[in-house]
Amino acid sequence: MRLSTKSRFAVTAMIDVALRERSGPVPLSDIAVRHQISLSYLEQLFSKLRQQGLVESTRGPGGGYTLGHRSDSITVADIIGAVEAHADSSSREVPSQETTVVRDMTQELTQELWDTLNSKMTTYMQSITLRSLVMTQLAKGVEVKERKVANRGVFKKPRVAPVRTTAPNSVFALAQSLLLRG
Repeated sequence: MRLSTKSRFAVTAMIDVALRERSGPVPLSDIAVRHQISLSYLEQLFSKLRQQGLVESTRGPGGGYTLGHRSDSITVADIIGAVEAHADSSSREVPSQETTVVRDMTQELTQELWDTLNSKMTTYMQSITLRSLVMTQLAKGVEVKERKVANRGVFKKPRVAPVRTTAPNSVFALAQSLLLRG
């Protein structure tokens, strides 16, 4: 399993979506502002997350992303695996025969250590659910502010409240109020 900034941003964004799950779809622009992550970078991450079925997208006004599964069935390993899957396979290069012999000798010394570490790290990441991360954030006192839905499209006109005044409505009422004052 590979850990990178991409993984960290993906987990952060998924926690953000899960925190606001009840409010409806979460726009990437809101996530970008809250966590200072580039919008185009988030679009790339969420494309991969959507391909893996971890999120679903809604288009149009009031659109954004929602979780593709319940938060207690999504693990950190799922999120990291979704965004790092292509990076692992594309970064491999074909070594020459001379470097292969030297690399094989040095890898034999430490390969078991790295395999064991990777296995334990994967097992640990699979034990952490998105729901547990959300509950941890809520326990820390993170405030989840409701998003105001913009009034776009055809809606009823806003109702204007009538203006109520306390001023007299005639010359006689004005004179009477002045006499009462004094």
